[in-house]
Amino acid sequence: MDCLSDSPPVALDVARGVTRLFARASTFMICEVPLPNGRRADLMGLDAKGKLVIVEVKVARADLLGDSKWHDYLDYCDRFYWAVTPELAAACEDSAFLPERSGLVVADRYDAAIRREASEAALAPARRKAETARFARRAARRLAAGLDPSLGDER
Repeated sequence: MDCLSDSPPVALDVARGVTRLFARASTFMICEVPLPNGRRADLMGLDAKGKLVIVEVKVARADLLGDSKWHDYLDYCDRFYWAVTPELAAACEDSAFLPERSGLVVADRYDAAIRREASEAALAPARRKAETARFARRAARRLAAGLDPSLGDER
């Protein structure tokens, strides 16, 4: 599966920069992660402490301002971030983007910087266990598909 396969090239650039940033902090991301509620997280990661992170990538102002589904991601992560191009960063300061809950990452193809750290809202233990297992199985399946494409990512 291609990361953000139906997105514009700049979204791939932002995802790459975000992935590099989080990897340096031992949080490893996978792209396009379906959630049990029918939504799909652009990036989802697991940190060294077993905490789950979701990052929503936005590269167009209309898409950012028109997104009302992102609240549905909050039940599946300990920390939530917006990842945007430098031109969109100011828009994410609005109260509609829950700056007290959501973090903000500004990224390009080569790197990213956390402009606002996300607050932690710890998942319930049963939810964490289920989501961590789903994350691990999805990541393992994607690796296996590299050896045998018939094992490809299930939707």
